[in-house]
Amino acid sequence: MGPPRRIRFKAPSAIPGFGLALGYTLVYLALVVLLPLSALVLKAAGLGWSGFLDVARDPRIVAALRTSFGVAFAAALVASVSGFLTAWVLTRYRFPGRRLLDAAVDLPFALPTAVAGIALATLYAPNGWVGGLLAPLGIKIAFTPLGIFVALVFVALPFAVRTVQPLIGEIEREIEEASATLGASRARTVFSVILPPLLPGILTGFVLAFARAVGEYGSVIFVAGNLPFVSEIAPLLIVIKLEEFDYAGATAVATIMLLISFSALLVINLLEAWSRRRFGHV
Repeated sequence: MGPPRRIRFKAPSAIPGFGLALGYTLVYLALVVLLPLSALVLKAAGLGWSGFLDVARDPRIVAALRTSFGVAFAAALVASVSGFLTAWVLTRYRFPGRRLLDAAVDLPFALPTAVAGIALATLYAPNGWVGGLLAPLGIKIAFTPLGIFVALVFVALPFAVRTVQPLIGEIEREIEEASATLGASRARTVFSVILPPLLPGILTGFVLAFARAVGEYGSVIFVAGNLPFVSEIAPLLIVIKLEEFDYAGATAVATIMLLISFSALLVINLLEAWSRRRFGHV
């Protein structure tokens, strides 16, 4: 007879079994995500392939899509860098007012977007506190694509901060000290020791910031000026078509945004997965 087999007992999970949890997950995703998106695509399909292409090639829609995605991408990049620096300061330093600053980071989460848009338009208008100082220099922020950029950075920054902040807290200071002891410069320590384990979190923050910025509407329409071919965003075009009872056209624009967003997020998520395999977890 061979040696007795070991019987392994698995501790019961606090959450119900895999089958029940998976079933709930699939039902939830189907009702909340897949079903509405499927209805959107089916409604847009009523235009036919030629009609859909006519909408996609409309110069005004192309310009609005370029503005929405281009400015959202730039805002997500700036928010990622600013979010990393903000998270580093909040995590590594202790100073008066730190908790107040930490709470202020989440303010765009709680503030209604329309209120944020009105506040930004008032602040950066040519006769506003900041806009009035920049106007003599020939710099105009409100009612231009630059105003859209400022609004999108405002709403996207919290995502970039909160995704990387816990990871910074897990990096031991001894790692930096060891790098300095071995003769590494500050720049080399940052790029070789600190950033690699934080890269997955930074990319996650970028994804969330980009997704939030692409779909932003409330804070943008008050500060953008909404000039066709200049500062008009795609979500505004969807609202305009809905007000004109052009439901097929509105769903076509929304479907185009969906396809572009999904493709962009897929690429970014693949890069994030690669960075996790390459650099591992903190």
